[in-house]
Amino acid sequence: MDRFLAAVVQKRIEQTVEALRKNRFEAFYLPTKKELLAKISQMMPQGCSCSVGGSMTIKETGVHEFLQNGKFTYYDREAPGADPQDVMRKALSCDVYLTSSNAITMDGELHNVDGNANRLAAICFGPKKVIVVAGHNKIVSDISAAQERMRHIAAPANATRLSRKTPCVTTGICQDCSSLERICCQELITRWQREAGRICVLIVGEEYGY
Repeated sequence: MDRFLAAVVQKRIEQTVEALRKNRFEAFYLPTKKELLAKISQMMPQGCSCSVGGSMTIKETGVHEFLQNGKFTYYDREAPGADPQDVMRKALSCDVYLTSSNAITMDGELHNVDGNANRLAAICFGPKKVIVVAGHNKIVSDISAAQERMRHIAAPANATRLSRKTPCVTTGICQDCSSLERICCQELITRWQREAGRICVLIVGEEYGY
């Protein structure tokens, strides 16, 4: 992006990070995925148990590959022979859970929609630490923009990626359907941290995920 657009993006990131901190999240800005991985490496004790939510951001930033380095007990539902349901349950009691967010508002809220709700459950309670990784493209102005992003960007893209037979795969726009393969079944708004700093939001100055 050119320097003028970059300046606007930078201001949006700074405002969002400040708002998240006011809401008792840990929050940091990392310019690139190289700095992101260095930060995550600092935050994760060697030997800790960890897992991830289904996330293209986690894969695109190299976090998934980083967790496979043998230094951690990594509950990976995509590992050969793994039972996804068993892994998702183990993830709820791990030391560190890493995921992304479908949208982050500039007043410091996390907005997420899910099918199984394993990711939402982990964000709410269970893992000792939750690390949310998000490209700057996940930042939106307010709750209405968050809903728009979840329904008309994240859900259709993920349904397409997962080869679901839902109307949004055909139209590209959420139809609020009753399909048995619907993936937007539960929504979660995370506004405030009772346990200060349990959730750490890492915003990257690049675009990742849906």
